[in-house]
Amino acid sequence: MNDEFRYLLARAARGKLDRRAFLGRAAALGVASTAATGLLSKAVLAQGPRSGGRLVMGMQGGESTNSLDPAQAASQVPFTYAYCTGETMLIIDPQGNLVPKLAEEWEASADAQTWRFKIRSGVEFHNGQTLTAEDVAQTLRRHSNEDSQSGALGIMRGVSSIAVEGDWVVLQTTTPNADLPYLLADYHLVIQPNGGFDDPNAGIFTGPYKWAENEPGVRHVMEKFANHWDPSVGHFDSIEILVINDATARNSALQSGQVQLINRVEPRVAGLLARAPNVSVQSTAGRGHYVFIMHCNTAPFDNHDLRMALKLAIDREDMVERILRGYGSVGNDMPINAAYPLFDDTIPQRTYDPDQARFHYERSGHSGPIQLRTSEVAFPGAIDAAQLFQESAAAAGIELEIIREPGDGYWSETWNVQPFSASYWGGRPVQDQMYSTAYLSNADWNDTRFFNERFDSLLIEARGELDQTRRKAIYSEMGTMVRDDGGLIAPMFNDFIDAHNDQIAGWESNPSAELMAGRAPIMMWSAT
Repeated sequence: MNDEFRYLLARAARGKLDRRAFLGRAAALGVASTAATGLLSKAVLAQGPRSGGRLVMGMQGGESTNSLDPAQAASQVPFTYAYCTGETMLIIDPQGNLVPKLAEEWEASADAQTWRFKIRSGVEFHNGQTLTAEDVAQTLRRHSNEDSQSGALGIMRGVSSIAVEGDWVVLQTTTPNADLPYLLADYHLVIQPNGGFDDPNAGIFTGPYKWAENEPGVRHVMEKFANHWDPSVGHFDSIEILVINDATARNSALQSGQVQLINRVEPRVAGLLARAPNVSVQSTAGRGHYVFIMHCNTAPFDNHDLRMALKLAIDREDMVERILRGYGSVGNDMPINAAYPLFDDTIPQRTYDPDQARFHYERSGHSGPIQLRTSEVAFPGAIDAAQLFQESAAAAGIELEIIREPGDGYWSETWNVQPFSASYWGGRPVQDQMYSTAYLSNADWNDTRFFNERFDSLLIEARGELDQTRRKAIYSEMGTMVRDDGGLIAPMFNDFIDAHNDQIAGWESNPSAELMAGRAPIMMWSAT
């Protein structure tokens, strides 16, 4: 690398020379375009965050029914704009460590039943109001209310009292809970003035961006909040999310420069997209899983033999190969995999067995087609996955009728409503949160209608168990119960596949969820 090229590279990294001019002059010096682009990307990262510019995202997972109420966030677009405009008490970094946000410190009693969180001073809401500990307490109270239908309701049911002592919020739990701070990092629990009781849809939060325009299912525009307390996030002047539920259109928008960042790259085209000029595909293994869910309390899925027949009738190895194309791993009809530290890898792996599936199906006494509802927004490749399931089930004498639902309204009209449908889960940082959110009997998002008193009691026991060997054994029993008795068919754990162009920088993979666990828009910055 000669001195002239170093000079050009330094100017381009600082934004003093536009990318096209840099590549042209690099070519004149005999530096190949691919090499120059790679060196420029590294140089931009080394410069660190740069303020200014506008981020435009193209995202799957937006619907006309989307709300600004964090309690109702159930798909990718609300998940992402929640982190642009709002903040939780704590967040979890890519290494799984707790990081203070609106709570700057915390402490627990020896029995892990009393937790105290000191609320950060000097934080301002978008309406100019100053954040108080009472706002935090009220937010937690609202999500504890049965009428809120909050996605965090399963978590909050373990909290018996919420009090304020000066700058501190004090929580009492019904039983010891060593994981409580992790649970409070749930994205539904972004803090609102008076907890959102006055107007949960007002869109007033404390995050680095404030709302400018909101067209559910179409586009969302947020502008930088000048009085935000944390300079380490929020580098763009504005963020726009375009809802582009069609995968082909999303990829085209990235390649043409219409958008700079997209989610949900389909595995079948990830390799091809990665070869496109100026595009980086980011694949992150984690806890996300693509699933088919049965309501255990609704006929015909209230029959254990029928549920078992369907679990044995899916060829998960074939599905991983043909749908994920190497961007994932085989699932075992439980929501936990090796990404969780207390995962038990001795639980037997379920495999495709059409003969045993036929046996259980015949014993169930069911006959006739079974309706499976799916949509292109359920997960990337969901339509093709349902068809593969249909083919493998047919070999066991089971007739699946695939009903393709529209993408708009899928998460409000089909998921958690219809008794058999395709879905996905992004996973959670700890097993307690995953089980509390979706498998505890009274969890609002118990989308398999799995009601089991023994499971519930084990979940409570595990929360207070400080012996990690014993805790792992408890979670192993719980996982086996979900696998063998529940309504979850989990054929695969997916990698999160996102992509961005070279106009933005600062990507850092996070195994918790897609788009750097939803924080890419506030952590990345303009590279041009």
